[in-house]
Amino acid sequence: MEFLMKNILVINCGSSSLKYQLINMENEEPLAKGLFERIAIPGSKLTHEPIGKDKYVVEKDVKDHTEAIALVFEALTDKDHGVIKDASEIAAVGHRVVQGGVKYPDSVVIDDEVKAEIKKYCDLAPLHNPANLMGIEAVEKAMPGITNVAAFDTSFGMGMPEKAYKYAIPSEYYDKYHIRRYGFHGTSHMYVSQEAIKFAGLDKDTARVIVCHLGNGASISASIGGKCIDSSMGLTPLEGLIMGTRSGDIDPAIVQYICDKENRSVDEVLNILNKKSGVLGMSGGISSDFRDIENAAADGNKLAEVALEAFRYRIIKYVGAYIAAMGGVDAICFTAGVGENDKETRRIVGNAFGYLGAKIDDNANNVRGKRTMISTPDSKVKLILMPTNEELAIARDAYRLAKK
Repeated sequence: MEFLMKNILVINCGSSSLKYQLINMENEEPLAKGLFERIAIPGSKLTHEPIGKDKYVVEKDVKDHTEAIALVFEALTDKDHGVIKDASEIAAVGHRVVQGGVKYPDSVVIDDEVKAEIKKYCDLAPLHNPANLMGIEAVEKAMPGITNVAAFDTSFGMGMPEKAYKYAIPSEYYDKYHIRRYGFHGTSHMYVSQEAIKFAGLDKDTARVIVCHLGNGASISASIGGKCIDSSMGLTPLEGLIMGTRSGDIDPAIVQYICDKENRSVDEVLNILNKKSGVLGMSGGISSDFRDIENAAADGNKLAEVALEAFRYRIIKYVGAYIAAMGGVDAICFTAGVGENDKETRRIVGNAFGYLGAKIDDNANNVRGKRTMISTPDSKVKLILMPTNEELAIARDAYRLAKK
């Protein structure tokens, strides 16, 4: 029997926010998208954007995510601002879940066991998993019986081999607590790597692709044939690249050293490394926004200059390491806020691999947020600007699982 319902609702819940898109899977185009802000906080606001219609704003305080979800459904089915008649036109709901632990290498239909696992890993993603779980339970109350699918940020990284994901610490800590490298931004890395293979006409089984997901949070992945072989983030999103407020890779002894010198707790120092470091800390507190760092550097601020140079240098180091690990590279992709909009970072990173025959096309690279081949026709490495679409990646998985 043909699967008639074509619409997938994608939800990304934060502790006090909820982003959503309703996507028609026949053409993979959004029908509506929106943001619910300040959930359980005075001044709650829903901004609903039906495609082809005027934006619709609802300012109404809600006490929890269940009430917020109910208002989202009202907006989606509203006779003037809605895009569907009723909830029966939604085939499934896909939920972004940050941490899936070692159990879920792929998206999965949610049941009680899955919810228990999501809760189990809340200590590894304390800001995200509890909020993700709230969104799931809110949909279950508002739409009983609908298929809910969890798409885990860590699923892509579960493809890494042991030599890449295991830390050089006593093995008992992996056995007892599953302490390993998970990689994050996995939904984005999966989507961009797969789309790049199609866009560049590469071999779907052997293509060696590096994805640079560069934004306030930043990570790099390496994949062969769309399967992850390494990723820069680790047990948490703190490892890897220099980011907006995160330090990225550091000597772990720095934590104890600052604790001793500043009379701070480990929790306090980890808060510094997560929220007060990165380009924000390196620049002396100018900003965590890379546009502000670039402007300050252009004005001659030495700290901002070094922060920007260090950010780009770390990218080049990781890309170079992954090229060596894969024995070469067919495509290097740039995505997310900085990757899609900062032509200078793309130029510097691309030119760093000129010795491999990579050649940036400066005219093609003069673009923002548009799927573009930014290398020259004779470049031996494809350089690609590939906007990410995590919502569509989640919707594809939810649609696939709902049809089973």
